[in-house]
Amino acid sequence: MKVLIVDDNEALTGLLKEILEMEKDYHVNTAEDGEEGYTAFLRFDPDIILTDIDMPVKNGLEMIRDIRKHNPEIKTIYMSADLNRYQTILEEEKTRYKAHLLNKPFTSSGMMGLFHGYQQEVG
Repeated sequence: MKVLIVDDNEALTGLLKEILEMEKDYHVNTAEDGEEGYTAFLRFDPDIILTDIDMPVKNGLEMIRDIRKHNPEIKTIYMSADLNRYQTILEEEKTRYKAHLLNKPFTSSGMMGLFHGYQQEVG
């Protein structure tokens, strides 16, 4: 599966990429903000996007809104230290698009559980 990780925290992005690539089932690309993430989506065509919400230039919600114009069914995992701040829009994302949420900080096993769930849906 192809995964796009979008987060402005370079250390976290590198760690998440390393964790996913250890599984051997994931090919991972990264981006530092929503604008770069949108461009990476167009070039990389991922199966799943793991994105922070609060980022400079374009936030994760804005980026996914633009991506859904190309692929309304893109599998999405949102992460944030303050998910409650976006509760209304995230509830719609969960209901309408089956998006998942990760509250920062989170465990690698919690994250991998979401990825394995998506993998079972697809394959």
